Amino acid sequence: MATPQTPYEAVLHAARDVTRLDSALDAEMLGAALLGSVYAVAETDRDIAVREFVTGFLAATSRRRSAAATTIRAVFAALVPDAEGAGRVRPGAQAPAWSGQLGRVHLTGTWAYGDVYGDQTSYLATFAYDDEEGGPEHALVALVDHNIGITKDVFVGGPAQRIVEQARQICTEDELTWFRTEDPARMHAEVSRHLAVTDDLSELPAKGSLATDRALVGARLAVLPGPAAAPGIVVTEPLSGDQRSILLRGFLNSPEAARFGLDAVDGPELASLHFCLGLLLDHADSFADADPTRWSPMVAELFLLDWVHRRAVLDMDDAAMLPRVLRAWAAYAARQRGLPEAAARLTDEAIEEMVPEFARLYSTGERRSPATAAVAQLMADGVDPDDPAALDAWIEANRHRLSDDNA
Repeated sequence: MATPQTPYEAVLHAARDVTRLDSALDAEMLGAALLGSVYAVAETDRDIAVREFVTGFLAATSRRRSAAATTIRAVFAALVPDAEGAGRVRPGAQAPAWSGQLGRVHLTGTWAYGDVYGDQTSYLATFAYDDEEGGPEHALVALVDHNIGITKDVFVGGPAQRIVEQARQICTEDELTWFRTEDPARMHAEVSRHLAVTDDLSELPAKGSLATDRALVGARLAVLPGPAAAPGIVVTEPLSGDQRSILLRGFLNSPEAARFGLDAVDGPELASLHFCLGLLLDHADSFADADPTRWSPMVAELFLLDWVHRRAVLDMDDAAMLPRVLRAWAAYAARQRGLPEAAARLTDEAIEEMVPEFARLYSTGERRSPATAAVAQLMADGVDPDDPAALDAWIEANRHRLSDDNA
């Protein structure tokens, strides 16, 4: 066979054996894998890129009458029904018997499970075809990472019940995890909301089946009740000034603050204490779902070894105070969330182990952003940031160095 001259010809060649597959599920998984290459190479708006590709493919292949061509057209139309022309596609006379079952599935169950810290939530749904000719019952699993605010991975496969039971068993045996029956509308809302962010990433997570299964996941999510029907979906907003004050007063009067000696801080240390507490709240606000009481070993690492160096300028008193404040706050937050004692202990131990690396990063300044590095140098040079004349003079004197740092 001649080398395909267009992407559409390449897809037709890759799908040449589609009619030999055993079921509609197998065909939909093949179709999703083929569309996954389009999804993976798009730089932004990946879901739109896939829809536009399917629109173009259906138009370019409209006169093809081979069994493979008409079947893969029907597969793509089932996976991306909002593509232009998808509603007019029909399997050809030579299409396999299972082609009538493409996309015709119903929901058989939804669950969610994750870690007690709230770092990640996995949503699980099972589906069955309206007719067994379509294929076996299968499962969709979507992993939402709340620390980076994306749907980090998706998977479609089976056997469905084995996947459900494996997830349930793992969570039953680990006190730091949970498993529950989930409202299908809530699953639709949460996975879709975070998947929209994933679709616009310039670079996808390196591992997993996100690209190859994305189109099939979209088709299956559409079977669930719409996100508007989801109860209790609240995207947390950053705290107001009054809310911050109430939260900080509660913390400073807590046994956790007393255990770390923060209730007795006064004099010069008091300014550092409040500065450090402000950093903790600012860090929480940097998440899509702001929650200042959600702390885990992973969140502590993101804060202590990365975020604070890029976003804040600490003096020596602040640097000495910050790990102690973080340990107290994380313990307080764990109690507020009702976490198991083991979970709180692991976070505290993790923070304690990070202190030497935090101190090293503070001393080297290697993770400072250019803006943070400039402010740090300004302070080291004794310039008052509130003095416009002194600030302008410093910027003019250091213009060449600042340009090099930002290059």
